[in-house]
Amino acid sequence: MSSKLELKDVHQLNGTGPAASPCSSDGPGREPLAGTSEFLGPDEAGVEVVVIESRANAKGVREEDALLENGSQSNESDDVSTDRGPAPPSPLKETSFSIGLQVLFPFLLAGFGTVAAGMVLDIVQHWEVFQKVTEVFILVPALLGLKGNLEMTLASRLSTAANIGHMDTPKELWRMITGNMALIQVQATVVGFLASIAAVVFGWIPDGHFSIPHAFLLCASSVATAFIASLVLGMIMIGVIIGSRKIGINPDNVATPIAASLGDLITLALLSGISWGLYLELENWKYIYPLVCAFFVALLPVWVVLARRSPATREVLYSGWEPVIIAMAISSVGGLILDKTVSDPNFAGMAVFTPVINGVGGNLVAVQASRISTFLHMNGMPGENSEQAPRRCPSPCTTFFSPDVNSRSARVLFLLVVPGHLVFLYTISCMQGGHTTLTLIFIVFYMTAALLQVLILLYIADWMVHWMWGRGLDPDNFSIPYLTALGDLLGTGLLALSFHVLWLIGDRDTDVGD
Repeated sequence: MSSKLELKDVHQLNGTGPAASPCSSDGPGREPLAGTSEFLGPDEAGVEVVVIESRANAKGVREEDALLENGSQSNESDDVSTDRGPAPPSPLKETSFSIGLQVLFPFLLAGFGTVAAGMVLDIVQHWEVFQKVTEVFILVPALLGLKGNLEMTLASRLSTAANIGHMDTPKELWRMITGNMALIQVQATVVGFLASIAAVVFGWIPDGHFSIPHAFLLCASSVATAFIASLVLGMIMIGVIIGSRKIGINPDNVATPIAASLGDLITLALLSGISWGLYLELENWKYIYPLVCAFFVALLPVWVVLARRSPATREVLYSGWEPVIIAMAISSVGGLILDKTVSDPNFAGMAVFTPVINGVGGNLVAVQASRISTFLHMNGMPGENSEQAPRRCPSPCTTFFSPDVNSRSARVLFLLVVPGHLVFLYTISCMQGGHTTLTLIFIVFYMTAALLQVLILLYIADWMVHWMWGRGLDPDNFSIPYLTALGDLLGTGLLALSFHVLWLIGDRDTDVGD
């Protein structure tokens, strides 16, 4: 009886048998049976045609599966194709080796960029503008931190958009580019202006000395440096992310380190050159300082209008100021430590190492934060309760020793610290940079500070990204500025502490004050 029913249904669906009656066993108003093609009949060709039709037209639960439940030879793949909707994107399957391989070369490139920035800072610290207007040192971590406040946030935001398919069409790509470039110009101008105010305040509080020409010099130098550096680095970031997607590399692994590879060097070179050029005109063209500030401020309405046109950046334009401004303030505290330490002739050698330790820590934690954020975006939206629910206070064992992919990447990034810094220290030594001899005790103290900095940052990143996600905040926009600013503060503070301890214990072979 079962075989007759199967053959009858096959012939009806292929047009070889009598047409199905509306009053048949399917019941009134029901669609003709689709899916009996699973049962093999004598006509193999006819069955193949039915397979095509049933896949194209079946909707809902197929009733013949229930009818022929006991004797069916159904194909499980058909049930999957009809009963399930489109599967959400799954997290990228990456091994520790693949993560390390993709991160290694951008990490080394970024490290050599920080080494070059350190060499530049070691040279320019003796320039007259840095000697007479020492508040410029306070601007160094704040403006170098823009790569974390703006460029790394841009890289993380665009990497997530690329990984979840929001940059696949030319229209979406162009909208993302114009909106994000306009957004970072607004943020760079405002942050540059606020950084100059912070430098003036932090310079005035300890000494009680305030100079209006110096204040305008700091403002003009800071705003111009922030604007130009963000424009150049933003275009580089967009090119890196588009290129990474085309060659099949995860942008999260390469975009943020490359953002810093030239970021420190370009920003420090611009700050030194602009401040020196403006300082030369201090006596003859004092009015040029407010004109420079007014020019960049006048461009703000243009960037605001462009940023508001893109839905992806409109929200950040209104709500993304808190992390950027607080991060700038944290970095300025690190700048105050740098100013007070480097100004002491006994610790002049610290200048060449500060951008290196700050840059390496910021680069590694930015990679981790960007990866965790992308992982969470693939499983839902910020604030949603899912299997990836935010953890209130993760344990260090969970952060570094669990089997999940984020813990694996944390271990890989932490293991890069020592070999990376050894390469950078050797490079500085070969280039005869700084005023410090690389003795064994100095390397031990330096490595201890670097490892402690990265260990703390990776743990905070694991907690902060999940905590922000649970509050409905997008970690791409909020976490990296805090993390990189903390990296600047921890790096500068721990390095200054190491130099002071070396000086106190009388490590004369290190020659920290040569």
